[in-house]
Amino acid sequence: MNYKFRISNKKRSSVKQHFQFSIFNFQLPARLCQILLIISIVILTPGCGFYSFTGASIAPDVKTISVQYFPNNASIVNPRLSQLFTDALKQKFLNQTSLKFSNSGGDLNFEGAITGYTVTSTAAQSNETSGLTKLTVTVNVKFTNNKDPDKNFEKGFSRDYSYESTLTLAQAESTYLSQIIDAIVDDIFAASVANW
Repeated sequence: MNYKFRISNKKRSSVKQHFQFSIFNFQLPARLCQILLIISIVILTPGCGFYSFTGASIAPDVKTISVQYFPNNASIVNPRLSQLFTDALKQKFLNQTSLKFSNSGGDLNFEGAITGYTVTSTAAQSNETSGLTKLTVTVNVKFTNNKDPDKNFEKGFSRDYSYESTLTLAQAESTYLSQIIDAIVDDIFAASVANW
């Protein structure tokens, strides 16, 4: 491979310098080289260790996460919901951060319960033949940051999805429940480590 790196003055009378980076005789203009160099430095230079491209703002001394099982204490119980939600919350942090999973006592710990699972109907409008049905899931979360207790919280997160009343609850769950869970998990992630 032939790499050439050269800076040359095209004309003595010109104050502009021409910067060439040549690989296989392909030349980039000076301004583009400067921009690429700046972008490379910004991306490759670690900052203070607090930010990632996922939006997470995690202190460098935080290394582990633990997610306890979230039991379903709602009046309507979907038998799969607890496991689906718990697994989704674990996967979000394992996929979006460099934290390692710990069964208990992690630097960041999540526990709580599913407190609401409701199905409500909305009346059909005068020009509609059927109304909508809304599926709502509510989760109470206790977040403990063992490295920075000022960031601890306990609060509820709720999301819903409205669907055509012609669908059965089982059909709606198979189609929309994962979207509701993902939205709640995103909200928990943002509240606990994104600090936006």
